Amino acid sequence: MKDRIKGKMTEKFTNEEKNGLYKAIHSRRDVRSHFIPKLIEDEILSRILNAAHHAPSVGFSQPWNFILIKDPQTKARIKKSFEEEKESSSQLIEEPKKSKYLSFKLEGILESPVNLCVTYDPSKFGPFVIGRSSIPEAGLYSVCCAIQNLWLAARTEGVGLGWVSILSNDVLKEVLDLPSHVIPIAYLCLGYVDEFASKPDLETAGWLPRLSLKDVIYFEKWEDKENLNWKNIQEIIKTNLDYA
Repeated sequence: MKDRIKGKMTEKFTNEEKNGLYKAIHSRRDVRSHFIPKLIEDEILSRILNAAHHAPSVGFSQPWNFILIKDPQTKARIKKSFEEEKESSSQLIEEPKKSKYLSFKLEGILESPVNLCVTYDPSKFGPFVIGRSSIPEAGLYSVCCAIQNLWLAARTEGVGLGWVSILSNDVLKEVLDLPSHVIPIAYLCLGYVDEFASKPDLETAGWLPRLSLKDVIYFEKWEDKENLNWKNIQEIIKTNLDYA
């Protein structure tokens, strides 16, 4: 596979390859409740992690690390943190939304065969990183690029992934023995699923609607939606690019 990828670096993507990429993007889901008791093959898990490791990073700093977790006791401690944080966050909203929020299945920590913590280490390669001096957060953004690569690679392999953000970073640092300077960015649940939903769960539940592409694009300046220099793409966006 490596030779095949190398051989195609300077070639154009075929229509079939393009369609595969867009299919992965538009059918990717944040999986919480459809995991099945089937282990991820080591070769497939390695491919997924390698895709994540080939993400772009500011100054080529590659500031990520991936902690693989399958120990039931570790999972149980993380699940306890999730339950505590979910209950705490529910105090921020009023009924009836509070009850609806508490009813949602928002993680698959125990059900997924692999948990994965993706971390950010700002100390890699020393204190100076090209491109990070003006925007220090660029290192963190690099880790997010790795997570997106991982997510799309998992989808192409038929592996579901759920990002659990209702957690205490302090608990993650303690449970996983993270050094003080290393920041946990994402706690992910990976596993095969019995289905990928046609729409995101929270969209199906009516929690929030999907915005159209035309609702989130401006031209040249903030809130300029009708700049004449961009008229053609405005028409294309209005008519052709609203995906489910």
